[in-house]
Amino acid sequence: MTAINLGMPAAPAPQLAPRRKSRQIMVGSVPVGGGAPVSVQSMTTTLTADVNSTLQQIAELATSGCQIVRVAVPSADDVEALPAIAKKSPIPVIADIHFQPKYVFAAIDAGCAAVRVNPGNIKQFDDKVKEIARAASDAGVPIRIGVNAGSLDKRLLEKYGRPTAEALVESALWECSLFEEHGFRDIKISVKHNDPVVMIRAYRQLAEQCDYPLHLGVTEAGPAFQGTVKSSVAFGALLAEGIGDTIRVSLSAPPVEEIKVGNAILESLGLKERGLEIVSCPSCGRAQVDVYTLAEQVTAALDGFPAPLRVAVMGCVVNGPGEAREADLGVASGNGKGQIFVKGQVIKTVPEALIVETLVEEALKIAAEMGIDLDDATEKPVVTVH
Repeated sequence: MTAINLGMPAAPAPQLAPRRKSRQIMVGSVPVGGGAPVSVQSMTTTLTADVNSTLQQIAELATSGCQIVRVAVPSADDVEALPAIAKKSPIPVIADIHFQPKYVFAAIDAGCAAVRVNPGNIKQFDDKVKEIARAASDAGVPIRIGVNAGSLDKRLLEKYGRPTAEALVESALWECSLFEEHGFRDIKISVKHNDPVVMIRAYRQLAEQCDYPLHLGVTEAGPAFQGTVKSSVAFGALLAEGIGDTIRVSLSAPPVEEIKVGNAILESLGLKERGLEIVSCPSCGRAQVDVYTLAEQVTAALDGFPAPLRVAVMGCVVNGPGEAREADLGVASGNGKGQIFVKGQVIKTVPEALIVETLVEEALKIAAEMGIDLDDATEKPVVTVH
């Protein structure tokens, strides 16, 4: 069969706005701010006091692409577990402190990479700032000032009437100023709200008023679908403007799902090297194949594939050739057959029953050409053929 050269684009990928200039802090081994890549975080759902379960979940998160993890520390038992967790975790651990300022010092002593404090939830927190600043400075541990709409200081609620963007920003910058009085500036800020519009406004204001690195989050975003949409909208708007140094997608779902969504957001904005990407059409009256099922089969067959491939799954030949120019690999289906294309060239036509198998075979060839040893890959591809 004669190969059809459809050509590959030579133009560089479009760029977002320049990253906001921020000071850099180190969360363990991970640089945050100062031009460092945007990092993805999550939080464990296990009882922190259960060291083995917590470390197991952290390992799962790390394997999924999590770079920094936060653990809740609401009790003395959790405090006692921190040294073992901080020592054995494969990624930096942030201790999440509410209500008890003494736990901040315990987390620093335990070797945590950073401490998150919520000033609105810690009684007499302002009175402890000098001591916290000294302990954190001596240990080289940064502090994340995490302001939440649901736990805003009562004084600011009285002033603004509700947790507005202005209230969140004033709270965060006030706490920063207290640390600054003692010469401490290894700070990261988050101002989370469940409304993406309020959240976006708050971070834009923060970006204009300080140079601290910013941790993006939509708090209480909701179940997987709703939370993904809200986080994608909010993060996309801010990251496209260069605002944001770390992100956490808050979902009422297993934390590994948060990492998948967070990495997908960064990949879609060109802020992270993309992994496997399936480009599939929404189907229409022209389709002569069950596009939904075919796309799911291809996704499942290439799950965990270690090469950064863009695979196009098209239901007809109308858009297939055009997508071939952008995809590394793909298929345009119709009349019980599939045109397989690689790097912009149609290389063969196969029966519909062999489409998935053929795409897997070609994907393996591309990986080999890229010098990726599938036998030594950290994450083995699951190449099940349906």
